[in-house]
Amino acid sequence: MRFAEPNFLWLLFSLPFFALLFFYAYRRRKKLASRFVSLPMLPKVSTALSPWRRLIKSTILLLAMAFLFIALARPQWGRSLEHIERRGLDLVLLQDISLSMLAEDIKPNRLIRSRHEISAFLESLTGDRIALVAFSGEAQVMVPLTLDYGSVQMILRDLSPGWLMPGTNLERAIRKGMDLFPKTEEAGKHSVMILMSDGEELEDEAVVAAKEAAKLGIRIYTIGIGSREGVPIPITSKSGDVAYKKDTHGNIVTTRLEEATLQEVANVTGGLYFYANPSEFQLQKVLTEIAQMEKKDHGGDSLHTYRDRYQLFLALALGLFLVEFFISERGRRRRNRQGRFD
Repeated sequence: MRFAEPNFLWLLFSLPFFALLFFYAYRRRKKLASRFVSLPMLPKVSTALSPWRRLIKSTILLLAMAFLFIALARPQWGRSLEHIERRGLDLVLLQDISLSMLAEDIKPNRLIRSRHEISAFLESLTGDRIALVAFSGEAQVMVPLTLDYGSVQMILRDLSPGWLMPGTNLERAIRKGMDLFPKTEEAGKHSVMILMSDGEELEDEAVVAAKEAAKLGIRIYTIGIGSREGVPIPITSKSGDVAYKKDTHGNIVTTRLEEATLQEVANVTGGLYFYANPSEFQLQKVLTEIAQMEKKDHGGDSLHTYRDRYQLFLALALGLFLVEFFISERGRRRRNRQGRFD
């Protein structure tokens, strides 16, 4: 047996607390009754509270809660085998992690917003293989083409500036992405790169690399991140203090979106350029565009699925709640069988 939501099992540790609470409530009720009449006389003037019935009700209630907590944890046993056919595109995400991506013109900053939007984008995919390339002055493959979106999500959360050589080199990012696609004649029809950057390239060779990608049939969509006006780049120290990046002369360095290169990279490959404004990041529009492209067969997966058995424990919990509800706490009042003058 396994549990799909094992965190709910921690609720079982609350049962001793509820047991103590029930005991305290019983003692307090008994103490309050003793204020009006002595405990030996209580059975003679009212229907007596039965401690045994009280114990039975409390035990049943605790068992019902235990079964309910187990049901919430979704116990599973028994497996079935499903064969799933997967069809989709090969998508390579090129994410800029240069220092300028820390600018806060898009909240909370350019990089964090990019990570959030990619995460939402991954949740919208079905059957497409995905790869992740991080770049600044150099490029590095973080995740090769895979159908395991969870792995991409996990690596994505840790992306931050400082991993790679400083700077912004769009050409290296594009070439690294090209290397990930299959080397077949038909591969280009199903291959897409999505480049997310503020466009501040230093080498100015990105368009050359994009033209080579276009010859292979690879389409590149670009998303420009940041404002068109210059903004400073905040640098947070280990102590939490925030300062702004300065040049060798002590002047504050500013960064702004450079759209021209990003637009040309998209145009030469038959893709589109999108401007990510603070209210709309545009990745979902890319998804709409590529949805019209021809999909390829990624083969089938054999998936073992476990059968949920929480219904059994939920039924037991509800049954015990009903039983507890209909059990009275009060025992039968004893009748005095002696005659009046005995």
